[in-house]
Amino acid sequence: MMMRRTVLRTAGGALLGAACADVHRAVAALDDGDAVSFVKRVGDRLVAVINGPGSDSDKRAALTPIVDAAVDVDGVARFCLGRFWRTAGPEEQRQYVETFHAVLVNNIAHNMGDYKGVRFTVGRAQRRDQDEVVATTIELPDNKPSRVEWLIAEVGGGPKIEDMITEGVSLRVTERNDYASFLASNGHNVRTLIDSLRRKLAAHA
Repeated sequence: MMMRRTVLRTAGGALLGAACADVHRAVAALDDGDAVSFVKRVGDRLVAVINGPGSDSDKRAALTPIVDAAVDVDGVARFCLGRFWRTAGPEEQRQYVETFHAVLVNNIAHNMGDYKGVRFTVGRAQRRDQDEVVATTIELPDNKPSRVEWLIAEVGGGPKIEDMITEGVSLRVTERNDYASFLASNGHNVRTLIDSLRRKLAAHA
């Protein structure tokens, strides 16, 4: 299960219905074919970087623009913070989103070696509530294939990844629960969460 959860974080790269707790995403202009083509392009680019040549720093640099273009990082970050987004000040919100973005890229880059030889197969798309859901299969050497669903919504005029689900487990919901548990144990202080995320980043630098 830990490997499967890391697969989710890596493919999201995140992190990731509606992407934030109080914003409704419209996907009327996004059809099945658009969503499937988008997921295939993103998946192919991720696999090419992971399986390709270059140092870890080179690959991290190559992954960052893919994540920025493919994932609704701001929306996923707000969703993961849940109700605490409203209690954070503007500067805390800015620093939290910035740190969340760095964590997302770091989770991919830090586990890069575990995904050498990954294979990625795209299946069909279907409408689920207000999202297009694209089914994929991720295969790693010496591991059973994982069925991963990508939730795609139209954000800012184009498709973006809102969530990834494997074996019924949502990445963004899992992250939100983890953050909520941390905040409940630390006085609901968003600054403390930001500092904790930054320490983890520094440890993996």
